[in-house]
Amino acid sequence: MLSKEERKAWNEAFWLGFKNYMRACMSSSGRRINWINYPTQVKNTYLRMVCDGKQILLCYDIQFKDAGIQAIFWEQLTELKVVLESNISVSTHWQAQTTNNEGQTIGRIYWQLENANFYDKNDWPVIYAFFKKHLREFDVFYQEFNEILITLVD
Repeated sequence: MLSKEERKAWNEAFWLGFKNYMRACMSSSGRRINWINYPTQVKNTYLRMVCDGKQILLCYDIQFKDAGIQAIFWEQLTELKVVLESNISVSTHWQAQTTNNEGQTIGRIYWQLENANFYDKNDWPVIYAFFKKHLREFDVFYQEFNEILITLVD
């Protein structure tokens, strides 16, 4: 079991390695992009990478405080479900309501990598490749349809 300091150092090494791995990757719009902090341009929506000893996920989290806006936004996403899933080359999981680490009820769409261990450095290239491939696939979808989503909350 790693100490708190060792876990922090492990996380920093992993994410620095990923940042360097993605440095040359441009968005589908041709712009440079900070892949670790993907700019959704919609307040209260986040593209997150979860990588710990339990799971490896790429998540699109919807966290509106207003339940009505949350429901409308989720409904719009489900209308785009076929398009989104056709862009992503792994199974897509839809959770209209789940609880995040802070105890908030959120909507989550996620993609999962099985059979890789964050605490095995030999698996890091597989994890990096998973995130790269599916971040770029999500980006293609998002660049095409983000205006619809942005307009919903403006």
